[in-house]
Amino acid sequence: MDYRHAVAADAPAAAELFAAHHHDALTEQERARQGFVQGSFDAGTLRAMAEDGSLFVADDDGRLAGLLGLTSPQNTHGAPPPVQALLDRQDSLKWQGRPLRSTPFLLYGPVVVAAAYRGKGVARGLFTAALRAASPRAEVMVAFIERANQASWRVHVDGFGMVPLGEFTLGDRVYGVVGVSTRPAAAPGA
Repeated sequence: MDYRHAVAADAPAAAELFAAHHHDALTEQERARQGFVQGSFDAGTLRAMAEDGSLFVADDDGRLAGLLGLTSPQNTHGAPPPVQALLDRQDSLKWQGRPLRSTPFLLYGPVVVAAAYRGKGVARGLFTAALRAASPRAEVMVAFIERANQASWRVHVDGFGMVPLGEFTLGDRVYGVVGVSTRPAAAPGA
């Protein structure tokens, strides 16, 4: 599996993968079992993300196995409402005791793994690639997860060790904000 920055040519397959895992394309049972994504990430949006270096893909010999967005908060002009809600709460969200606003961070997500690749480490591979890319640019990667999306919560909090920073409500949806250090912990005694 090749975990790499996306290129413009990946956009159509990435848009198809995103659409197939969108909240509105799945049954309630599918959403509960596998999680879901939200928002408007069409081929044009994903092409722009690829061109500005904020989209990663898991490439299995030319077949798109997954995707992950990693964006600077300064690069979110016209941000969708949940992203804007998170950005509006930077003073109340804390990372290691400091307001998020005073901490260099990148926005992590969305993350999508194709059905045929679930349970095979693709999400972990994308997460690891994002950590490597984020490390020189930010202290923390921050994501928001709709609380109804327990599958995503289990992967990111229970599985990858992201820690809750707070939450916000948008309409009738509650979102948890989570973060993870981009820098490895110092070895004991170091």
